[in-house]
Amino acid sequence: MANKQIVSPLPGTFYRRPTPDTPPFKAEGDSIAAGDTIGLVEVMKSFHAIHAQFGGRIVKFLIDNEEPIMAGQPIADVEG
Repeated sequence: MANKQIVSPLPGTFYRRPTPDTPPFKAEGDSIAAGDTIGLVEVMKSFHAIHAQFGGRIVKFLIDNEEPIMAGQPIADVEG
C-alpha cells in the first residue's frame, strides 16, 4: 500500500483535539475517510478544520498538538 500525507492548507497552530478536555479527532492507527476532520489550525483566533483528502489509516502524526505549522507542511502519514 502506498503512503500519502495530509498537509496543512494554511499556516498557524495545529490542534489535534476540538477542546483541551476532549479526545483527539483521530489517533495513530485510526481509519479515516475522505472528509473526516483530523485536526484544527488556528490562525489569528479563528479555527479552521483540517479534513482528510482521502481515506486510509493514519500511520503517524508528523506534528504535535499545539505546534506551529506552515502551509504545505505534512500533518500525518496515511497508509492506503
